[in-house]
Order: sequence, then C-alpha cells, then structure tokens
Amino acid sequence: MSMIALLGAVELGLLFALVAMGVFLSFRVLQFPDLTVDGSFPLGAAVAATLIVSGTDPYISTMLAAVAGALAGLVTAWLNVRLRILHLLASILVMIALYSVNLRIMGRPNVPLLGENTVFTPLEGLGLPSYILLPISLLVVVILAKLLLDRFLNSELGLAMRATGVNKRMAEAQGINTGRVTLLGMAISNAFVAFAGALFAQSQGAADVTLGVGVIVVGLAAVIGGEALISPKTLFRATLACIVGSILYRLAVAAALNADFIGLKAQDLNLITAVLVVLAMVLPGARNPLKAFLVTGRQK
Repeated sequence: MSMIALLGAVELGLLFALVAMGVFLSFRVLQFPDLTVDGSFPLGAAVAATLIVSGTDPYISTMLAAVAGALAGLVTAWLNVRLRILHLLASILVMIALYSVNLRIMGRPNVPLLGENTVFTPLEGLGLPSYILLPISLLVVVILAKLLLDRFLNSELGLAMRATGVNKRMAEAQGINTGRVTLLGMAISNAFVAFAGALFAQSQGAADVTLGVGVIVVGLAAVIGGEALISPKTLFRATLACIVGSILYRLAVAAALNADFIGLKAQDLNLITAVLVVLAMVLPGARNPLKAFLVTGRQK
C-alpha cells in the first residue's frame, strides 16, 4: 500500500470516527437503535454543499449542516417518545424520508464542490500536500469532538442521559425527564453524524444523495471493533475505542482492497464490512474461553 493510500485511509477513518461517536451515543449510551444515521450523514453533506455553492461561508455551512442533523435526530426521538412508535421503526421512517429531503435540498442527485472554498481551503497555503494536511486537521477536530463529548457525558445532564440508557425506570424514579434526555441525546448523536457528512463532502469534493448507504454499519463496525481492542471500562476509553476502531477499520478495508492476491474489488466493500463486524463481535467471546482455559491449565 502506498503512503497516499495509507494516509487516505486514515483520513476516512478520522471522518468516520465522528460517525462512530454519534453511533456510540445512541446505541451504547441511550440504548437506542438508530438507523437515522444513513439519512443524516448525506443530509449534512447536502446542506453544507448546497450552502457553499450558493456563496455561504463554509464554516457557517458546516455548522448549519450539524444543526440539520440534530433536527433529524429530534424527529426520530419525537416519534418514539411522543407518538410511541418503536425506536427502530421510527428511525427507519426518518431515514427513508431524508432521502427525499436530501434530493429537495440539493435539487439534483449530487452537488460538486470543485473550485469552491471549503473549510479545508486555508490549508492549501501551508505548502504541504493535501493528503498530509487533511489527516492532521481532521485529527485535531476529532480530538476536540472527543473531549467535548467526554466532558458532556460527565456533566450532570450527561450522567442523566447515561442513567436513562442503563435503566429508564430507575432514572424516572430519580426525577429524570427521560423523554427530554432522549430527545437531546438523539439530536447530539445525529449532529455528530451530519457534521461528519459535511466534512466528508468538502474533503471529497462533492455531496451525493447515496452517501449514506451503509454508514450505520461502518459506525457500528468502528464501535464494536474498537471495543474489542480497547476495553471500554471508562468513558474516556470508550470514546477512544470509537476513534481507534474507525481508523483500524478503514486501514483494514484499504489493505484488503489493495491486496491483489485476495482478488477483492471496490464493489466488495460491503462484504468486507460485514466480515469485519462479524469478526469484531466473535473474537472477544472466543478470547474469553481461551483465557479461561489457559488459567485453568496453569492452576492444574
């Protein structure tokens, strides 16, 4: 694998680390299976690209894209909390609706950003190749996002959110408004995902209505794979596992696609993803019996 391909995989890993943190917040913290992600990722890309092309400042466009993602998460949570629709079904309904919404926003299937100013344009004057500067700048963004998420989840409101995910009835007994907490958590989760979508569109040079296909699986692969490598005993380790898992996932995909002897091609990406997720879920369980066997053998 060439250096450019390696850094490109790291760049994508850092972008999807934001998705992984959003998925972590919904799936792990709130225990809310949210498929809205497949719609909010291209939503962020669509909003940011459309606003940038229309002449809006790219930084404002990116923030508005995150707000749009938060609104999508709010709708999903509202359907579940207020209308009592099953959380999985509510997220599927919003995901399907967002496909049409994204087409409405862009006015066509894709919006190119070639030649437009983006949040990464100021990096061009630093004299280094973009394939080096982009991963560095994204690493800074991801670290800041992780620290902000850690700080929030350790706050009083964040603790209430974690309590809601662990035991909703007990949280309500302690006076926590679990409905509002769920609304807020889902909004933050999808804001992370839409923010990642906005950055993805600007780094890749286009927004497309099909960008969201399989994003939820990638996010889950990053979370599960990261937790298989880094035990999430603390909140800091749990969010760190999201970042590490995302980067390693993209490196594994890049390595598989660049290994000529395997014979995999770009259209096999979803197959690789499925295999990696299965391995991430199975290996920790297989490791524990092996560890127990070794300990028992030593005792004998």
